[in-house]
Amino acid sequence: MDSQSPLSPALIEKDRRYLELLAQNHGSVQAAGSEIINLEAILNLPKGTEHFIADLHGENEAFEHILRNASGDIKRKVIEIFGNTMRDSDIRQLCSLIYYPEQKLEYVMQAEPDLVDFYYTTLHQLIKVLQKVSSKYTRSKVRKSLPKEFAYIIEELLHEAPSGQNKQGYYNRIIETIISIGQANEFVIAICNVIQRLSIDRLHLLGDIFDRGPGAHIILDYLANIPHFDIQWGNHDALWMGAAAGNLSCIANVLRISLRYANMATLEDGYGINLTPLATFAMETYADDPCELFIPSPMGEGQDLSDKSRQLFAKMHKAIAIIQFKLEGQLIERYPEWKMQDRKLLHRIDQEKGTITLDGKEYPLRDTRFPTIDPANPYELSQEEKDLMAKILHSFNVSDKFKRHIRILFSHGCLYNISNSNLMFHASVPLNEDGTLKEIALSSGTYSGRALFDQIGLKMRSAFNRDTSDEDRQRACDYYWYLWCGPDSPLFDKSKMATFERYFIADKETHAEEKGWYYKLRDQEAVCDRILDAFGVEGPHRHIINGHVPVKAGKGETPIKANGKMLVIDGGFSKAYHKTTGIAGYTLVFHSRGLQLVQHEPFTSAQDSVRNGTDIVSTTQVVELNNQRILVRDTDKGHELQKQIDELRELLWAYRHGLIKETK
Repeated sequence: MDSQSPLSPALIEKDRRYLELLAQNHGSVQAAGSEIINLEAILNLPKGTEHFIADLHGENEAFEHILRNASGDIKRKVIEIFGNTMRDSDIRQLCSLIYYPEQKLEYVMQAEPDLVDFYYTTLHQLIKVLQKVSSKYTRSKVRKSLPKEFAYIIEELLHEAPSGQNKQGYYNRIIETIISIGQANEFVIAICNVIQRLSIDRLHLLGDIFDRGPGAHIILDYLANIPHFDIQWGNHDALWMGAAAGNLSCIANVLRISLRYANMATLEDGYGINLTPLATFAMETYADDPCELFIPSPMGEGQDLSDKSRQLFAKMHKAIAIIQFKLEGQLIERYPEWKMQDRKLLHRIDQEKGTITLDGKEYPLRDTRFPTIDPANPYELSQEEKDLMAKILHSFNVSDKFKRHIRILFSHGCLYNISNSNLMFHASVPLNEDGTLKEIALSSGTYSGRALFDQIGLKMRSAFNRDTSDEDRQRACDYYWYLWCGPDSPLFDKSKMATFERYFIADKETHAEEKGWYYKLRDQEAVCDRILDAFGVEGPHRHIINGHVPVKAGKGETPIKANGKMLVIDGGFSKAYHKTTGIAGYTLVFHSRGLQLVQHEPFTSAQDSVRNGTDIVSTTQVVELNNQRILVRDTDKGHELQKQIDELRELLWAYRHGLIKETK
């Protein structure tokens, strides 16, 4: 709106109350005009870089490294600056310093014969890298990223280009003084952290932070200290959220999966969950049972278990699995509308024959020792099992850190997100065979598409809301298990989760889990357009981005589907999937030039990076390249800023025509 054009009195009167509130922050013509100039300038900056990552599954070291190196972007910038003046080995060492400044400096201090020269050279190099990384941001945004103790000095070095001998001497003297007063280490660390922070403008996590890997709690601690991120919940996240809500079936699944991969770090070290009662119960109940089918499969290096530990974990694994199948049967019986009666399997076991009958066919069981299953009432927990689950539930309930991390999932999370014409969700949107949106019945009504996601999100939150009735809160708590493995769950969307069959039946035909129509139809551009329309996603370059199903890149499968409308970015961060995918994860990078897919090879370790300058080997594939650079004005943020500019122009007009009085 032009500041000189007249506004109708009716419009001004309608907006008067809002303009009066706006005037509290911009109390004069000069203040409003200055803010308009500032916002108009921001609109013409290049858009910030967004990173999309899915299915971390507790792989904290690989995740942290990818954030520290900005999916290889920092190294690319270092090569752009120094590629013609530095050896490759020196570039690797400088990048290693930027990624892990504290650890690298400790190593350098032991190995470097001339620390003063190292500091002098390195600080000049780091300033050039920071200038490059910060060039697309306003001074205000860069300033907010700086540590208070060094903010003024870094700003001086960043924004005042040296001109002539006097100015160069000024710069050199700043760096010399930093070194001489013993502040070089702290200053190097501060600059490296700012480079990391400014290299990623926003992080999108498309679900499944938990399970399999050892460090989900470390990932959430790391996220708590970064400024701009959002989470789209996955089925594994919903499982742990259900455990936090008090759902015993979810708790049993959490324990079983942790024991399956011999990953007790998140439970015990991260959240202080006491597993001694489970160990005691398992040793007593399965004392003479070798539990061979339940021997854990460690995923991480250094997880070689002793025979004693392996036997203990196997017994604990079997004990909680049987409890899980009982608890799930109780839930299925309680909610017939879930239509999961076919997943109640314990009553189909013939303990005398050692078989189970499924769909009219009899199968031999690989394990026939069920000391806690009463054939007359197979889904009833024994008194010892009830006591055990009460103790474990208490342990979850009193874990303050676990509660804090669940709050992060809620405060930064949702089932879906729409950002800059990209629709993000973890797994699927339930579809019919013809590609139309499937209507799903919830207790509050029948919904599809965006409305379905909104209603499920409200239901998930209601399990933790005190103003929800006890009955509704219990139903919401129970529903978390359905989200984990229910056929119409948008976080799962398969015919069944064949956990029992994979443990106890050798015939692999019984292990098959038929995927929903979304997975069968998502290669069709028209189907993707229908979903994007249903969620209100607009723009000439719009996409669906999700994970959940690992892309078998090693076998030639591509993550780019439906003529570029869909991007499936589960590349297998979890070590459990490396053989399946042939790689170790994807990062989708959306910067001002377009979309790039970065494919990662397995990460060695942070220690190896510090000592030897190793990095994750990444391959970049251009998904979409724009002819013109994308500016802030072309983004969701830009649209918000334009609205603010329009409102400020209205305020400016009101000031100049005396309808609103200046206060400053």
